[in-house]
Amino acid sequence: MSISILIAEDQRLFRQSLRMLLEHEPDIVVVGEAMDGRQAFDLAVEQQPRIVLMDVDMPRLDGITATRLIRGCVPDCRVLMLSVHDDDARIVAAVQAGACGYILKDADHQEFLRIIRATYQDKPVHSAFMPDGFAKRAVSLSNQQSGSDLGGLSLLTDREREILACAAAGRSNKEIADQLCVSLDTVKTHLHHTYQKLKVSGRVEAVLAYLGNG
Repeated sequence: MSISILIAEDQRLFRQSLRMLLEHEPDIVVVGEAMDGRQAFDLAVEQQPRIVLMDVDMPRLDGITATRLIRGCVPDCRVLMLSVHDDDARIVAAVQAGACGYILKDADHQEFLRIIRATYQDKPVHSAFMPDGFAKRAVSLSNQQSGSDLGGLSLLTDREREILACAAAGRSNKEIADQLCVSLDTVKTHLHHTYQKLKVSGRVEAVLAYLGNG
């Protein structure tokens, strides 16, 4: 079975070069390209790729927030972050957002392919170019976070999480209803239950809770 990949990268030359590299591999198929975080989220929901290669620095919606939204709506999708940065805060933020790996852009093509295939096989990997100890600390913090009750988020159903993720991406209730093929009243009902479970007064507080703890 081919590894379906979505490339989310705002620099056109790097994005196209990466696509050319991947399409030379017989076991990999590129299902789409996104030039900003909002488009990455839309395409991930539409195409349901196995892996998203996500740049950290994306316009409209940053890569870390886009990753959190994608993981909320497409839980089977695995996200690998791409960045020129190697600082601790970005790695921690990416992992806590749901990324399963972090690749620095100075990795060579064999490194890219090795990590992609290992990720597809659900093997824990990270870039050999990642600073020593950063990944371990990121995973440790992420595990501590996932083990706690994140303000009621653990009480949400899969559908409630999906709708909340869409709301966090800036969708109106009507847009959410159209995307999920449900009625407007259904969306409103799920949001009402979400607000009750999160103990918030409305949409803005719910989205902030999701983005802060998702």
